Amino acid sequence: MSALFESITLRELTIPNRVWMAPMCQYSAAPEGPLTGAPADWHFAHYAARAAGGTGLIVVEATAVSPEGRISPYDLGLWNDTQVEAFRRITGFLAAQGTVPGIQLAHGGRKASTDQPWKGGAPVGPDAHGWQPVAPSAVPFDERHPVPTELTADQIGDIVGQFAAAARRALAAGFEVAEIHGAHGYLVNEFLSPHSNHRTDGYGGSYENRTRFALEVVDAVREVWPEDRPVFFRISATDWLQDGGWTAEDTVRFARDLHAHGVDLLDVSTGGNVSGATIPTGPGYQVPFAARVKAETPLPVAAVGLITEAGQAQKILANGEADAVLLGRELLRSPSWARQAARELGGEVRVPDQYHRSV
Repeated sequence: MSALFESITLRELTIPNRVWMAPMCQYSAAPEGPLTGAPADWHFAHYAARAAGGTGLIVVEATAVSPEGRISPYDLGLWNDTQVEAFRRITGFLAAQGTVPGIQLAHGGRKASTDQPWKGGAPVGPDAHGWQPVAPSAVPFDERHPVPTELTADQIGDIVGQFAAAARRALAAGFEVAEIHGAHGYLVNEFLSPHSNHRTDGYGGSYENRTRFALEVVDAVREVWPEDRPVFFRISATDWLQDGGWTAEDTVRFARDLHAHGVDLLDVSTGGNVSGATIPTGPGYQVPFAARVKAETPLPVAAVGLITEAGQAQKILANGEADAVLLGRELLRSPSWARQAARELGGEVRVPDQYHRSV
């Protein structure tokens, strides 16, 4: 049988196959009112289709730990119990299809308070449901973005607590995997990289100081997450800078730290923290970063980035470059990608009873 359709067990959670859905923001939640940040019909239909299509694990999109942590006013959140109740409809359906429900907990940092991408994605102010972004340092992402407010040490501690509170709510909502978003130029990533972190206190400067906030978040989430359930961490393995940024070597070192702090899998992406960075994209262009972490550390990894073909995904696993693949845009185009790949490669996935036909 194809390696794509072998189960994998992390802690005591068994995921039925290695075809996973990457978190992708839908920018479709209410920006105000009692249902602010709560998933709605669009979110249910979106995730339900991929579960019915045989995806083994669905990592629900970046979900903010506070209103100010949203990337846009239209993002999902987990800072109140109304949101918990709305998520239960989704997690219940996913579990009924045999799909493991996961969620990515996030804070947008200096890239927060932006419009929906199809409206240009520019920063928005209070007149368009926006707010003042925060960051490790008062350094804007680019010339379009406002100068963020530099966080105090007390505020950093508050955000660590918000991640823990959101994790508790994620558990109550029925999620079985919690992923911490440490990639793509959002708050945790901003602390990691010297490009965006210019602090001179205990959260900036040295590698140990720049990784302190991320590890505090990991510890806080791990403390409230069940011992028998896994915690993932999504990382940008490189800023794609020649110097002055986060590097692949930093990622390997940090992967060992994350493993020691109870993280069970590293979701390896790249980029997003440097405006205008030159990124040499192509099929599987981020896979070598995952493969290096897998080869040099004890931490399991998932590979992402222009993985579109069944044979390509199978080769990544067969070559030992990753333990799973996370599909993004390809699953937007083909919700039943896992079933199609199983037919092509000779694997098996669950097919809903409603789809069985004798002819």
